[in-house]
Amino acid sequence: MSDLSIELHWQRAEPALQTGKYSNAHTVQYNDSCDVQVDAAPDWGGDPGNTNPEQALASALSSCQMMTFLALAAKAGWPVASYHDYAVVHLGRNARGKMSVTRVDLHPVVRFDTGFAIDATELEQMQHRAHRYCFIANTLADSVEINIL
Repeated sequence: MSDLSIELHWQRAEPALQTGKYSNAHTVQYNDSCDVQVDAAPDWGGDPGNTNPEQALASALSSCQMMTFLALAAKAGWPVASYHDYAVVHLGRNARGKMSVTRVDLHPVVRFDTGFAIDATELEQMQHRAHRYCFIANTLADSVEINIL
């Protein structure tokens, strides 16, 4: 299989690394050309103008779900015209009492070419099939809920 990588860069801006007195802001670089400014989630003192690891996780899951869905739809001959998703990450304590991402909700909306239609049950089955094959979803196990709109 393939190995994929990112580069993460953080540099302390404060005189000393002291609890609650330093910035978590950093840059994640994808493919030598795409830099993303990352910070802690706003509830943890991060800049709301930057993305955070929890959003990045939602993005990875949503993208993987979409790409898997599109591959399956193409195989089935479904003429998908657009795909939109609204992903929500829920933070809380897991069974061990540790803070974690307890659930990710996906809310995909799929539109097809004019004249093509499938019923809601077929669409739901295809989304759940995509979920079963999505690499990221398989990594996260049971913490993903797909809400078909």
